[in-house]
Formats: sequence, structure tokens, C-alpha cells
Amino acid sequence: MSGTPAIVIAAPSSGSGKTTVTTGLIGALRAAGHRVAPFKVGPDYIDPGYHAVAAGRVGRNLDPNLVGADLVAPLFAAGSADADIAVIEGVMGLFDGRIVADDDADTLGVGSTAQVATLIGAPVVLVVDAAGHSQSLAAVLHGFLGYEPAVRIVGVILNRVGSPRHESVLRQACARVGMPVFGVLRRDPSLAVPSRHLGLIPAAERSADAQAAVAAMATKVGAALDLPAIVAAARGADVPAVAGWSATDAIAGSGAESGTGSNGTTGTGARPVIAVAGGAAFTFGYAEHTELLRAAGADVVGFDPLHDRLPAGTAGVVIGGGFPEEHAEELAANEPLRADLAAHAAAGRPIAAECAGLLYLATTLDDHPMTGVLPVDGHFGPTLTLGYRDAVAVADSVLYRAGDRVTGHEFHRSFVTTRPDDRADGLSAAWGWTGHDGRSARHGVVSGAVHASYLHVHPVAVPAAIARFVAASTGHAASSNLSASRPAIAEG
Repeated sequence: MSGTPAIVIAAPSSGSGKTTVTTGLIGALRAAGHRVAPFKVGPDYIDPGYHAVAAGRVGRNLDPNLVGADLVAPLFAAGSADADIAVIEGVMGLFDGRIVADDDADTLGVGSTAQVATLIGAPVVLVVDAAGHSQSLAAVLHGFLGYEPAVRIVGVILNRVGSPRHESVLRQACARVGMPVFGVLRRDPSLAVPSRHLGLIPAAERSADAQAAVAAMATKVGAALDLPAIVAAARGADVPAVAGWSATDAIAGSGAESGTGSNGTTGTGARPVIAVAGGAAFTFGYAEHTELLRAAGADVVGFDPLHDRLPAGTAGVVIGGGFPEEHAEELAANEPLRADLAAHAAAGRPIAAECAGLLYLATTLDDHPMTGVLPVDGHFGPTLTLGYRDAVAVADSVLYRAGDRVTGHEFHRSFVTTRPDDRADGLSAAWGWTGHDGRSARHGVVSGAVHASYLHVHPVAVPAAIARFVAASTGHAASSNLSASRPAIAEG
């Protein structure tokens, strides 16, 4: 017995149209009556948001760099368990993965789409930006077909085709190398998704516009693709029948302490309320994070820092990534929440913050007042910081013990500077790592029960850290009561 039928949508390079094709395909399959499980290769948070709109269910990530190759198939099995087909969008070019030393290079690319396709046994369809191609497309496809036999490329989708004659020439090129054509998309500016400095604008920020854009993709892409051929290819996948990843099992097997805070206080036995920031400013997060928090014994409540107060009874706060610089004025205007978070931190209650969360905990962000939890200022800058980091925890915190090792990912155009403030004396770095230039550096901040840095860590890779955070929050569950109303429980 094999797992869920699956198809991987890849490309020769970035910018070929994978997200548009994948989102449209997911929507078209759903409209045809399929239960579609959507996935994204790599650490991307934005594309899964569009996948989720199209599929009507959460989009998930498959990243061997962040979680390890051994967990990719179990995560896929868990995320596709109740689906009849899975669609996986690749990252960059098919064989592009983490850049490593030449003597460690692998033809599949570490964390590449090709590696993930082989780990889950799924066939690959290439999306080719045909705008600059003619007969030479045959040579390009020939190279991809023969480069790595372990990767099974079963068809091609021709994107941005200019005319019927152009299509005819491209089809001839595909036929020369025996490559089936699963669809042809003409140049259509209406299918473009708005973007800005870090890529596409998250679907959660666009709301009704995102719904309309996804509906258009599903209609136009669905009409241009041979859906029966794609479904047949997916059913030919050799997906291993493995046990699905389980948050409960991950927490149970993590070896982490439970019921005891980082300061040694014993919990009351009540489930601590963990408030998780969301809304338009904080859209980055992995679905498994909420699942792990619950499995570790927490009640998870969502709140929107643009509008809400901190939920009643909050014992711990999680503030993930996003685009606070796009919403700095609104964040600054929510003074009651800023005061709630400052009081929460001052009382020694745990806060875990990544990237955008770090900026929100700063005293200012581009001169807009933020929460003031940390004596640092955030600034939007011209330089993109991007890449995987092998990091070691520098100090004990509510998440990690000093010496714990993780692989995380950075992706930001901002930076923080420390203020001339007496509180700065109590700060410790959160992480240490060696950069590509060979220099050792320290990053992030640990201050009391606050852990904040630019590093995004996949929670599936660190279940002990999630259990430790919930345990640290448990000792504060009974004493926290900052606001009068409680939002609905956040869905994972």
C-alpha cells in the first residue's frame, strides 16, 4: 500500500511561474471535486498562504534543511492523510538547494525540490517560462531528463507562450525528447500576484483581493492544463507508506521536562494559554507549531496586534515573522497592546519572537514606537539577509539550553541597533554561528524570559524547545489576566 498520490511542480529556475501554476492547479483540482493537500518545498511562508486559499486547508512546508531528511516523508504523510491528491510546489530551480562546499556537493541539492521529490517518491512536472525559448528548449529538457535518474520528470507545462505558432514550435521541441506537454499558458498579466521587497504579498494581507486572484488562477490555469493527465501522473507516484508525523509523539519523545518553568517553579496543572500573534502584520508561521504547543499542554489563542489586546489569562506569547514595517503606524497606534506586552515581559512571563517579532519587541521601528520590551531600535534597510544558518544557543532561555544546536533560516531587509539604555547590560545573545566569510558572530537577544532573534526555526525540528516554552509558561498560567475578553482558539 502506497501513500497519497502526489505531483511536484518544479522549474528550471526561479521566476518561471511555479506559484501561479501550483495555486491554479490546486484550485482547479479542488473545483473538480478533489481533496487536495498543498505543500511547499523550503522555508517559504508566503506561497503556502496562497495554496491554503486555493485548497481550503492549511499549506505545509517540506524542508530537509530545517527538519532533516528523515522527517520529510512522515510530515508529508501526516499533511496528506485525508486527501486524495497532494500538490507540492518546488523551490527555485529543480536541483537548487543549500550551497555547500564543492567536495560535499550532491546532484540532488541539499533541500532541493529534486531531493524532496525523491524522499516522497513523487513525479515531477516542469514549469518552463517559454518567453525566450524556441527549438533549443529540446536541449534544455534533454539536460534535465538525463541529469539525475532518481528524479522522474513526467511532463512539462509551457508558461508565457506568445502565440499559436510559438506553441507549435515548443511542442515540437518537447516531442523531440519525448516530453509530454501537460498544459500551455499564454502570457497573461492578470495572473501576476503583487509583490514587494521580500517577494509576494502574503494572502492574509490581501484578503478579498487574494481570494479573487486565486479564483482567477484556478479558472485560467485549470482551463489550460490537462488535469486528467496530471492526476494520472500523480497516481503513478511511488509514495512510501510511512507513519505520519505526530505532534503528540514528537513531544513525548523529545525528552523535555514538563510542568516546570525555566525558573524552577512548578506548574498549577492548568493548561497555560499561549497567545500567538497573527493578522496582516504577522503572517509567517508553520502549522505544526500550534499542533506542538497543544500537544505540550497549552491552549493556543490567536490575536491580531493591529487591533486586539493580549488575550485573557495569557501565560506565554509567540510572535512570528511577517511585515511589521508595512504596518508600523497601526502597530504603534495600538497602545493598550503595547502596554500589555511590556507588562507581560516585566512580570517575567515568556515571549518567543522571530524576525518580525523581534522588531515588534523593539523600542522603535523606523521611529514608530513599538512595545519597548527590548532596548533596541529596528530599521528597514537596503540589504537583503538570506540563508540557512547552523546555530548554537549561547545562553539558557525559555526555549533552549546553552549549547543546543539548530539549523534555521534568515530572510529580512531590516536590522536592529542597541540603544544606550541601562537595560542593555542584562542582554545576552541568543545564537552564535559562523558566517560564509568564516567569521564567528552572535545574533539575537535573550533577556529574562524573552527570546528574540531573526532566525526562523522549524518547530518540528525542536519539539523539546516547544515543550520547554510551555513548561516555562505553566508557572504563570494562574497569575496572568491582562484583558477582559478571550478570542477564539487559533486553528492549526
